[in-house]
Amino acid sequence: MCGKQLRVTLAVAVALQCGRCHAMDEVPLWSVWETEIVGDLEHDRLPEGAVTIRLISPSGEKHRVEGFWDGGRGWRARFAPGETGLWRWRSRCASDSGLDGCAGEFMCVEAAESGLISHGPLWVAADRRHLEHADGTPFPWLGDTAWNGALRADEADWAEYLDLRREQGFTVVQFVITQWRGWPEAGVYSDAGGVLDVNVEAFRRLDRMMQAVNDHGLVAAPVMLWTLTATDPGQTLSEENAIRLCRYMVARWGAHNVAWLLGGDGRYEPTVERWQRIGRAVFADRHDRPVTMHPCGSSWVGEWFGDEPWFDFLGYQSGHGLPELTSRWIAQGPPAQHWRDLEMPIINLEPNYENHPAYSSDYRISGHDVRRAAWLSLLATPTAGVTYGTNSIWLWSNEIEDAPGHPNLKAIAPWREALDTEGIRGMSAIRAILAQVEWWRLRPAQELLAEQPGEADPRESIAVSASDDRDLLVAYLPSGGDVTLSASELPQRAAWHDPRTGESRRTGATAHTFTAPDERDWVLVLAD
Repeated sequence: MCGKQLRVTLAVAVALQCGRCHAMDEVPLWSVWETEIVGDLEHDRLPEGAVTIRLISPSGEKHRVEGFWDGGRGWRARFAPGETGLWRWRSRCASDSGLDGCAGEFMCVEAAESGLISHGPLWVAADRRHLEHADGTPFPWLGDTAWNGALRADEADWAEYLDLRREQGFTVVQFVITQWRGWPEAGVYSDAGGVLDVNVEAFRRLDRMMQAVNDHGLVAAPVMLWTLTATDPGQTLSEENAIRLCRYMVARWGAHNVAWLLGGDGRYEPTVERWQRIGRAVFADRHDRPVTMHPCGSSWVGEWFGDEPWFDFLGYQSGHGLPELTSRWIAQGPPAQHWRDLEMPIINLEPNYENHPAYSSDYRISGHDVRRAAWLSLLATPTAGVTYGTNSIWLWSNEIEDAPGHPNLKAIAPWREALDTEGIRGMSAIRAILAQVEWWRLRPAQELLAEQPGEADPRESIAVSASDDRDLLVAYLPSGGDVTLSASELPQRAAWHDPRTGESRRTGATAHTFTAPDERDWVLVLAD
């Protein structure tokens, strides 16, 4: 046995490796390779030192990732290989000689299973208007806000939820990974006296919850620092500790199929320079997964972050207002007015929540309201995706419970009672309808609409989007009726799609006027 011993965990395989002896293991393409290195120094809290793992791909390309402390003398590093063949790695550490100079090899092989995650991690597509996988497959962002899910759910319930969401057509789960006003008892980290420490056991549990999202064929979208209130980590942590905690998260989970939400529910304008600095520092050394900010209600943050090198796609929140206010904000407000100012994917990360009381009102947001906000969001900007939400899922309670920190959210039903709703079925219909067209080519085309009933009543706003060469057109009608298009030439095939079920039926046209099957909401698709 040689002087330096370390353990490598790949799926269920465990092998001993060191600088002079090792047992080779196989890692499927884009899955998480992990190595554990045992140092000489024992730590009882998060240490200041750092470990770097340098990897060389089969073609000779060099990669570098930070390791992370995992309690006591143990450190780990994770990486997702994107090239098949033999990989080599070596560790570097200036603060602990036991962590310096460890080395090993592993073989990356083709993935045995196909599915969403097997296409590789996400990045911004060449057209700068949608996200795609590493292999070029377009990625439709259809998210769910399970904010408390990874913190509160037991692992069996989390798996049950993820299974169902995958079956329903969702592609993303948005969740929080530190304590926040929604669940202040999480205890993932502490910063008493300004000294940052992490709860290693809590992070190990989150490891399993994070991996479960990918194992169930979904992309993880964790909020790193919720920041709405004075008790949330985005406000309580010093800038230095915020950077350090987020870099720890990136080191721990950066190999997973993730899209980072650096801030959550923030009013960023008063502290925009602080957040710009945090983003630059956190993603300075590892920026191979897309990053955005999740803002508070009715917020558009493009003017503050659009030019930041770490900011890859614009997440906005239309919020939980009355239907006429929400419809006006999306169809006539910042998304419709300012999408041309930004060359990046644009996604509504929090439209109106189903059954949520609208702001300053007793009105409860309906399934129809959810569909309308979702389709307006999809078509008011270049189509990239949209997110769903409902109180029972984000709170994740096993019994009727008031939402902490939300005085207007009382007696919320358990999470299982909100697994299949009208709004969720509308999200499944979105996935089904988008799967039939090249949605990533759609751009807002309101100029093709001869008459806009939404000018008198925003709830009646018709949204129209089309491809640049006009061989594909999609329109959403919130209340049926007629839609007249002013283009000289239109695609030849027309079909109405039911946004409640995804089912379609062929239709004809009288000149350039199309009549919906009834007075409910419908989606019109024209294609050559």
